[in-house]
Amino acid sequence: MTEVLGEVTTVSEQPTADAPEYVLEARRVSKHFTVRGALGRTSVVRAVEDATVRLRPGQILALVGESGSGKTTLARMLARFHEPTEGEIALRGEPVSGSRRARRAYYSQVQLIFQDPFGSLNPLHRVRYNLDRALRLHQRQLDAAGREQRITELLERVSLTPAAEFAAKFPHELSGGQRQRVVIARALAVEPKVLLGDEPISMLDVSIRLEMLNLLQRLRTEDGLALLYITHDIASARYLCDDIAVMYAGQMVESGPKEEVIAAPQHPYTKLLIESSPDPERGVGDRETLFAGADELGEPPSLIDPPAGCRFHPRCPFAMRECGEQAPPRTDLGGGHWTMCWLHDKGRAGELARTTHAEATAARRRTLEGAS
Repeated sequence: MTEVLGEVTTVSEQPTADAPEYVLEARRVSKHFTVRGALGRTSVVRAVEDATVRLRPGQILALVGESGSGKTTLARMLARFHEPTEGEIALRGEPVSGSRRARRAYYSQVQLIFQDPFGSLNPLHRVRYNLDRALRLHQRQLDAAGREQRITELLERVSLTPAAEFAAKFPHELSGGQRQRVVIARALAVEPKVLLGDEPISMLDVSIRLEMLNLLQRLRTEDGLALLYITHDIASARYLCDDIAVMYAGQMVESGPKEEVIAAPQHPYTKLLIESSPDPERGVGDRETLFAGADELGEPPSLIDPPAGCRFHPRCPFAMRECGEQAPPRTDLGGGHWTMCWLHDKGRAGELARTTHAEATAARRRTLEGAS
């Protein structure tokens, strides 16, 4: 495996001598938004800071973190809905330009699957029109008969059969899962090399989420698609992905092979996410113990005025003096697994394996009470 700051990659498809190693890259990108508040005052929201993501063909990388962590903003930069404030986006090793022709060529390679299938399709037009429009824009060599044949192939590809029946329906006549399949079919119509899935299953019924994950897995296997999978759900990330990258307050804090990150998290925030995920084997007493100190964690920091040092330190029960003064160094743990946490630099990383968040919070409370 190979890694650089903010990235995790797997060797799913070896590059040839003439082909670049990565199909899509965000190179140390940051995104700042200027917002206007009361009395006309402006502020800067530092939504993403110094993030790097690199995807090889056939790789699935999960990007996890709570709401407001910057996951969607990063995906929208990769989709070129937002231009980076700093850093650059590269497709097949070449930085992308802003010309109209270059954008269209980019969109034929990179497609974003939105979270909401209800708002992703034009409700005034039938499924056939929604797919035909993508083909008209990106497959101009096809005539009307060719586009109709391609529409049938796309609908069958995402298991919407009989295709002619589904093509004639309006979006409101479809279920949520069927609508999301149409959205995926429309993305595939341009024959992309990368799919960016912004929580593509979160608004679907639990009963059909597994079907959608299997569909994405099949597309990766058959077409060699690279997929950035944004999710809150650690379980679905473990099922679908090769690697996991964790974001907190606009910054990447840990990434690596999924089994290593889940089994042995090396950042307190990653540990909190995993311990907070649903576990059917966890009893009522275990849940009460686990979440005993949850009310003391507080809220995520403001991205207008983020805390100095490690941005997680105000909520971290393992925090030390250095955590509030200086950003932690990166620690490479081998095998593509890395994290950014002062515990490793100070020789205290073992505490993460021995202590739950609740236990660490309780110990910190006792220390503070004793000091007062």
